Amino acid sequence: MGFAGTGVIWMNGKLVDWKDATIHIGSHVIHYGSGVFEGARCYATPKGSAVFRLDEHMVRLVNSAKIYRMAYPLDLAGWRAAVLETIRANAMKACYIRPLVYRGYDMLGVNPLPNPVDAAIMVWEWGAYLGAGALEQGVDVKVSSWSRMAPNTLPAMAKSTANYANSALIKMEALADGYSEGIALDVYGNVSEGSGQNLFMVRDGVVYTPPIASSVLGGITRDSIMTLARDLGYTVVEQNIPREALYIADEVFFTGTAAEVTPVRSIDKITIGAGARGPVTAALQNAFFAVINGDVPDTHGWLTFVYDDEASLREPAKPATAKA
Repeated sequence: MGFAGTGVIWMNGKLVDWKDATIHIGSHVIHYGSGVFEGARCYATPKGSAVFRLDEHMVRLVNSAKIYRMAYPLDLAGWRAAVLETIRANAMKACYIRPLVYRGYDMLGVNPLPNPVDAAIMVWEWGAYLGAGALEQGVDVKVSSWSRMAPNTLPAMAKSTANYANSALIKMEALADGYSEGIALDVYGNVSEGSGQNLFMVRDGVVYTPPIASSVLGGITRDSIMTLARDLGYTVVEQNIPREALYIADEVFFTGTAAEVTPVRSIDKITIGAGARGPVTAALQNAFFAVINGDVPDTHGWLTFVYDDEASLREPAKPATAKA
């Protein structure tokens, strides 16, 4: 999704005009991929603009930075405030949110420690990641020739810029071969995830997803769907999934902040189920969108509202008083 190129970006505590939000070409992150980031969404709901699972996203950002020894002087409350400040400064009702922590400019070399740790937050409008019709019609994907990182090579639990070089290879190959997306296997040949999405499979009414140990990023939407599935009475199982199990699944779908809940209709030109969004995927989509759109009570406390002047929208209706 392209940028409008307007508005402001939060950089190290200051709001900077979009065109001026630049870094030096000698910054360590450009040469060595020394950055970690998040992707969150703000939704326009009937009760006001709200960020979905903001705290969980910021916890993962801090944890990713900790793994890469990039301490930044903001605690969870500080990150929360900075994200909300950036959305408000851009007067966004709905947007994608990209916080980034990275090694900046001082000196080059494999050792990143002499370089400062900088941070930025961008917000912009972003629609359906895999296309407007993907949420209903599903997407055609392939199993990639590129595997996810082996354990103890790059930390899969960190959402790092370096890891996404692997994601880019998976995505580019899929597009070059005429598919919307690719599915990566782990180093042992089991299913891992998409280029930037977690993956679920449905078989005989049971919902399966690969475990974190399969070089899977612990997705916030992944966790949300597992919770909602259990709320709806489905059994959810985290286990190793062989490639061929995908071909005979009743349903397969992706989850992610960008992808939300996207059905997969074919893998390697093999039709999945009926070749359309299945009933379990539809039920989970409905439950997910009901929460993020504010159509049902937020029983899990997943929504953080942005604007104080919209607080009246969240007040319960007052009962009518009888006339004297």
